[in-house]
Amino acid sequence: MKLKNLSLRTRIFLAMILLVMFASVLISAVAIYQYNEQSKDYHEGRLERKEENVQTHIKRYLNGRQNTWEVKTENIPLIFKDEIYNIADIHKLQINLYNLDGGLLISSKPGLQTELVDKCISAEIMNALTHNVAFNNSSEITQHRHVDIHKENGETFQSSYTYITDNKSKAIAILNIPYLEKDDFLDKELEEFLKRLVFAFMVVLLTAIAIAFWLSKYITKSLKIISDIINTTRLEKRNERINVDDTSEEISALVTSYNSMIDELEESAIQLAKSEREQAWREMAKQVAHEIKNPLTPMRLTVQNFQRKFNPEDENIHSKLDEYSKTLIQQIDTMSSIASAFSNFAKMPAQQNETLNVVEIIKLALDIFNEYHIEFTFDAEEIIAKFDRAQLIRVVTNLVKNAIQAMPDNRAPKIVVHVAKSNGNVVITVADNGTGVAEENKDKVFEPKFTTKTSGMGLGLAMVKNIVETHKGTISFESEKDKGATFKVTFPKFS
Repeated sequence: MKLKNLSLRTRIFLAMILLVMFASVLISAVAIYQYNEQSKDYHEGRLERKEENVQTHIKRYLNGRQNTWEVKTENIPLIFKDEIYNIADIHKLQINLYNLDGGLLISSKPGLQTELVDKCISAEIMNALTHNVAFNNSSEITQHRHVDIHKENGETFQSSYTYITDNKSKAIAILNIPYLEKDDFLDKELEEFLKRLVFAFMVVLLTAIAIAFWLSKYITKSLKIISDIINTTRLEKRNERINVDDTSEEISALVTSYNSMIDELEESAIQLAKSEREQAWREMAKQVAHEIKNPLTPMRLTVQNFQRKFNPEDENIHSKLDEYSKTLIQQIDTMSSIASAFSNFAKMPAQQNETLNVVEIIKLALDIFNEYHIEFTFDAEEIIAKFDRAQLIRVVTNLVKNAIQAMPDNRAPKIVVHVAKSNGNVVITVADNGTGVAEENKDKVFEPKFTTKTSGMGLGLAMVKNIVETHKGTISFESEKDKGATFKVTFPKFS
């Protein structure tokens, strides 16, 4: 799962947990590093202290009354023949004494000299000892000193080399102290520390999980409220303002911006609705004026013609008067039908739903056409639904009229009306083999006053759509140019 697909709450939760785990690992690594450095410093300091103590012990013995030999390199084995064991035992160390050329003089392990003790110091160590110097606490040069460090079988060995001098500070021998770094105590202490640290980290981790869960929930609570309200925001209704207490500065800014947007949106919606109403009335007025002008023109011409040709002494005056009257009445009927059509579209009659057999009602609606090319099919003899009888008849008759008017003169017409049940809905389809709907007109089919015919107001399909949507249904169509169209009406059985 990609990080960007995670919710903000999950991201905050994971970030806090990962932060605690990273801190835990980092602290553990630093602790281990610190213990290793302390161990290193401890062993270096311990070896240096032991070396100083051995040096002091040797010098006191050389210059003491116990020593009867002359203090020089050749006499070192004789001087420390017995005392070297005593010194080694007191300081718990192995002690090796070499001459100034690096040859072995005496060791505290005489029986193993040829096996465990190097008989001579390597040239590298001799060179380092010659050139290296040590410093005391006052940063003054005290003596030449070298420490050789090597690992063997997983253990670290240090071996220090320093000069032994006589009372005139003249070097007479080289002191070598082998030292094995034993970290048993430090390792045990580190192990105990890490155990305590792990326990503390587990407590911190569990606490962090609880805090992270609560904190992420608290942080995203306001965002969730805002999200839910935004999801319900609609242009066509009055939207709720957001009131969230105890929010951060950023969320407060977001809430303020949203509330400001809602105020502007509401004002825009009011202006838009007003503009749409005005535009609709203007369009309707233009259409009404256009439709009324059509019959008015022949009426005017008829009256003018009658006025110009009227002769009371004409023996055909009665037949002419009757002809003029019929023409006027016909145009008046046309105007009346126009007014009725617009009135019906502007204000649909109140919905009078009743439980009825849709198949039977459609049969009645189709009887008025009495056309041989209209075929009616159905899935069942009885399909019960709750619908307004008059409006159902109006839907069917308007769709069939539309199909009849779409028929070209050079083609045998065929119209198939079918009614079926589907997933708790009633589906009515009206298919024809007419001219179909042109691609550029498909988006305008259900618009008021749209028509491709030379007669009519273009309100039939708009009225059908209005009725169907009033009953919580849908209307759609499929069409292929010059091959026909199929209109499909779907509405719930009990809306």
